[in-house]
Amino acid sequence: MKIYNNLWGQFTSKENFEFAYKNAIKGKGKQKQVKRFKENAAENLELIRQSVINGTFHTSVYKTKTIYEPKQRIVYKLPFAPDRIVQHAIMNVLKPILLNKFINNTYACIEGRGQHKASIKCSEYVRKNKYCLKGDIYHFYPSINQEILSNMLHRIIKDARFMDLLDDIIFSYPGGYNCPIGNYCSQWFGNFYLTPLDNFVKHNLKCKSYERFCDDFLLFSNNKDELREDWQRIIIFLKDTLELKTSHIDLFKTKQGVDFCGYRHFGKYVLLRKSTAHRMKRRLKRIRENKELEPEYVQNSIASMQGWLAWCCSYNFRMKLKI
Repeated sequence: MKIYNNLWGQFTSKENFEFAYKNAIKGKGKQKQVKRFKENAAENLELIRQSVINGTFHTSVYKTKTIYEPKQRIVYKLPFAPDRIVQHAIMNVLKPILLNKFINNTYACIEGRGQHKASIKCSEYVRKNKYCLKGDIYHFYPSINQEILSNMLHRIIKDARFMDLLDDIIFSYPGGYNCPIGNYCSQWFGNFYLTPLDNFVKHNLKCKSYERFCDDFLLFSNNKDELREDWQRIIIFLKDTLELKTSHIDLFKTKQGVDFCGYRHFGKYVLLRKSTAHRMKRRLKRIRENKELEPEYVQNSIASMQGWLAWCCSYNFRMKLKI
């Protein structure tokens, strides 16, 4: 196992924080807090950097917001400054380390992969296998054990000051559990937290057709009994190693179609997931009924829908939506 040390200097460099600031403001230039920060960006950024160096930076108090699409869940929000900037600075250093820990068939958050690459791989597995074992984790992010996550990172990172800062973020939510959705670091922490599952499936279960997107995972095989045994071993592994449990696990024939990453995958074609199609209809209806929406927002929304539809058999649906 490769050990990483001497990260503090790279992390606290002016260049790293300037790069973090540029990434943090992308798509957020119209927010009031960002506009205020921009008025004296260089000085404000240096103050944040010095607070980190001096050890006076601590994760701010979370604000919460409930969202209902695609499902109801609580999103945790931190201020743009200093938290979002600091987390971007952290991830500039941490990303390459975590990327070395991910197997090739882990797709969430990783540049150059993403949901469409996951969908393509799923189609490939559907064509080659008769059966699919599909599962996800029950209340994944709120169920993450902070101590386990911290220990996983401590095993590979030996820079004490850098780890103290990571621990400040990891343990910022009280109670010992939760990796708050909304944190920039959380999506990476969550993906990393399930790397033991990836390695267990690939190396212990010897499954050659496996992929994971966040907490959704698929195992494929032509042997149904083999997948049924894998099912039980995964449940035990998740409980004993990561203190997680599955929301549901289904074992079925691939010819029924595999619902994954917003699409339904069949042997010779891919369709849009029905719930995704319904959301598109509702979103398009709101856009057409609200004449006061900014043209940029409308344009981006339409482009997003067109991007989804470009990766599946959607001609009739596009004609119906007229996009």
